[in-house]
Amino acid sequence: MTGYEHIEHTFAPVYDADSLVLILGTLPSVKSRENHFYYGHKQNRFWKVMADLCGEPVPETIEEKKKMLLAHHIAVWDVIQSCDIKGSSDSSIRNVVPTDLGRLLADAPISAIFCNGGTALRLYQKYQQNSTGIPAAGLP
Repeated sequence: MTGYEHIEHTFAPVYDADSLVLILGTLPSVKSRENHFYYGHKQNRFWKVMADLCGEPVPETIEEKKKMLLAHHIAVWDVIQSCDIKGSSDSSIRNVVPTDLGRLLADAPISAIFCNGGTALRLYQKYQQNSTGIPAAGLP
């Protein structure tokens, strides 16, 4: 498997007991893993879009990002706990071990799940939707 690296998800989901919406990505990108937080590449539009939807200024620090999400009852995590991947390429993902969403769903009254991208949606539907019982909507 030339070019593949085995990746373990190393940071916690963002949520609290008031989280109503869960946004799932696939796995943190190389830049996100370097920054130890979700959507860490400067060109990623996630934080700009979320800030616009929430009517907030674009958060800069990890603490500001967490504060914005939690203030708007939004949780963020990923569908993959570990896998083999080339760089940040979702199309190269192999040997998936999904995250266990059970604890998050037991701790928070999540009523809607959105998957950030087609791969996240496909993997959620394959590995997690039957156990959660919550259908997910895909985001571009």
